Amino acid sequence: MLALRRPLRRLLNRSVHSAWRWAEHLGDVAPGTDLADRFGTFGSGACLAFPISDVVNAPAIHVGRDTLIGKYATLSVGYGPTQAVLPERGLVIGERCVLGARVCLTAHESIEIGDDVWFGQDVFVSDASHGYQDPDTPIGRQFGTHQPVRIGSGSWIGHGAMVLPGTTIGRNVVVAAGSVVRGDVPDHAVVGGVPARLLRVRDAGGDWARVSEMAPTLTS
Repeated sequence: MLALRRPLRRLLNRSVHSAWRWAEHLGDVAPGTDLADRFGTFGSGACLAFPISDVVNAPAIHVGRDTLIGKYATLSVGYGPTQAVLPERGLVIGERCVLGARVCLTAHESIEIGDDVWFGQDVFVSDASHGYQDPDTPIGRQFGTHQPVRIGSGSWIGHGAMVLPGTTIGRNVVVAAGSVVRGDVPDHAVVGGVPARLLRVRDAGGDWARVSEMAPTLTS
């Protein structure tokens, strides 16, 4: 009896994995699919991988040409699907970007990601947080101010990094894995840490210059 169960289990296991691969292929969001048509823009060659964690208020989201977004992504504009008034371009992702699995982009006013930006997995970006000034109100009910986020073209955001409200990241910047970034990051810089600090920058001659370990955190 046990000998019969093993081939059956193998067959069922193979069938489940085959069905899942088939569902992933057919579930991808690409131009010409119903969900892609709901986006403000969904460029040619772009793909949002299936399964998806959530897409909230797709008409305010714009995805550029040939951009690839990994599985279990959360793309959100506003505070929920019932919000009546939304920014027209709340979340803008440029062309030829690659955003890793489980990325979470939550825009309330404006998040803009340039062209050719690559994210590792589990990257979080938001343009609003919570408040904490009122000691008698639960923190989760104190909405923070909206502070736009900009990520320049050609940048790389490492695995598990968090980009906080009010951050501007320049062009061709490297953000180290696990970093928490808030403030202004100049072009052609390497930043890392919690909170993130400048680690290297290009000097006037175009060479890499290491920044002192005692360098201050980023300006905000």
